Amino acid sequence: MVKLQIDKALCIGCGACVEGCPHSALKMEGDFPVVDERCILCGACIDVCPVAALSIPREKGKEDLSVYRGIWVYAQKAGGGLHSSSFELLGKARELAKILGCEVSAVLLGDKVDYMAGELFAHGADRVYLADHPELATARTEPYGETVLSLVREHRPEAILLPATIEGRDIGSYVASVIETGLTADCTELGIDPENRNLLQTRPAFGGNIMATIVCPNKRPQMATVRPKVFPMPKREERSGEIVRASVAFSAPCRVEVLEHTPIAGGCSIEDANVIVSGGMGMKKAENFALLKELADILGGSVGASRAAVDAGWIDFDHQVGQTGKTVRPNLYIACGISGAVQHLAGMNHSDVIIAINQDPQAPIFELASYGAVGDAKAIVAELVGVLKEKLES
Repeated sequence: MVKLQIDKALCIGCGACVEGCPHSALKMEGDFPVVDERCILCGACIDVCPVAALSIPREKGKEDLSVYRGIWVYAQKAGGGLHSSSFELLGKARELAKILGCEVSAVLLGDKVDYMAGELFAHGADRVYLADHPELATARTEPYGETVLSLVREHRPEAILLPATIEGRDIGSYVASVIETGLTADCTELGIDPENRNLLQTRPAFGGNIMATIVCPNKRPQMATVRPKVFPMPKREERSGEIVRASVAFSAPCRVEVLEHTPIAGGCSIEDANVIVSGGMGMKKAENFALLKELADILGGSVGASRAAVDAGWIDFDHQVGQTGKTVRPNLYIACGISGAVQHLAGMNHSDVIIAINQDPQAPIFELASYGAVGDAKAIVAELVGVLKEKLES
């Protein structure tokens, strides 16, 4: 049986490991610590030992995975509420949990955020791990990462899903690197191998030319960041659950201080837009994207783009839709001068209504479109802008 190893030649008897053990499995006997049967090999003591006197012998494939149960969703906050990706992931987590026969939990961090737990229950969480502390008022790597690590070590989930946002990627990579488990980034699909309880994590690879399905068979928790909007928003239901309040403590003061938060110019991101007007190479030059912006403004939407238009330098990467860009689910998607390569379609094919404008009647985009117009994209968009302006003015 694998057991925590204590190197007495290195140990200085400081007792930091005893204080750092979340399960009270260590105590001092004389000048050295000793470990008892309560140790679950979580590694918390190793992290706090100043002289690296503690270690866990690792045998590949020998870790007992049966002690890990449940799927967790990292609940990201946004604008005084919860980011829509939190609910999307809860909906998918419930599908996966039915296969595994386990519960779904949400991890909620912040300051005075108790009121958000109800929405997490309503969208699929059975349990909410709540860490409420002034130091968690804004998302920063150290306090957020340490808090999630503490929860993982104590409650041992078998899978953790995080949004593929700046915050989700940051916290996910921090946790995965410390506990030495696998993390698959930017997933576009998730499944379950029920025989081995492995999370099947699918993401684009080689520039979006193939789809790779990745598993983490020998370590837990399995971790994945998932692109916003790839999964539908679950229906809200009146339901309740258990709130588990986490004790919050930090090993050292945070080295990062947030001085100011400046929202990105240009309104909402394309992931949150209900209307998207996207342009491709059929718009012919960068200057013609001003027409798309004009149309998007009239419709109350945002501007998107194909990878080719981004690669040509016509618009910033933040606007790219597709496997190597962003995945969107607007009510209306207008594709202007976009042929419809499979990589682009994968990023917008769940839009409610798709309008395609292209001079090639055989363009693949028309196979997916709800409505289509064959002709020069710039000319058609300019005419559409003119008609809409007249309607607004009359």
